[in-house]
Amino acid sequence: MSGASGFTLRDARPRDAETVERLVRALAEYEKLGHEAKASAGDFYAALATKRVRGLIAEVEGEAVGFCLWYETFSTFTGKAGFWIEDVFVEPEHRRLGIGSAIFRKVAQLAVAEGYPRVEWAVLDWNEPAIAFYRRIGAVAQDEWTDQRLSGEALTAFATGA
Repeated sequence: MSGASGFTLRDARPRDAETVERLVRALAEYEKLGHEAKASAGDFYAALATKRVRGLIAEVEGEAVGFCLWYETFSTFTGKAGFWIEDVFVEPEHRRLGIGSAIFRKVAQLAVAEGYPRVEWAVLDWNEPAIAFYRRIGAVAQDEWTDQRLSGEALTAFATGA
């Protein structure tokens, strides 16, 4: 998938493990949680190779500048599976190119195409730019939790660009 602003999105593969590790560490530093980033490239290789985790890599001129990793969840209340976005990150110097929107749209499109009724994720309460972005795409805060949910008409509308 190519973006209008000169970026591409592609599926993350096991051989991207070192790139994912680098970007996860950059995300952890941004979130002031660098001390908690303990996963190795080997961990990411194994997760991607076994398909327990799926992902996207965003590239500008062939260089990885962002990523998203997600996995399947299951709601006992609805009896249906969904996607949980574990992490999404775009390097600060490559923000405002539409990469984040393209990543979320691609995950939404996959959810809709594969019959998943929702996509969820968490956001740190101080991350106002991210929270504002999530509101713009139609995500709704779950007040009892910090999870975010994009579902139903909002999920379909976002996935189709309506």
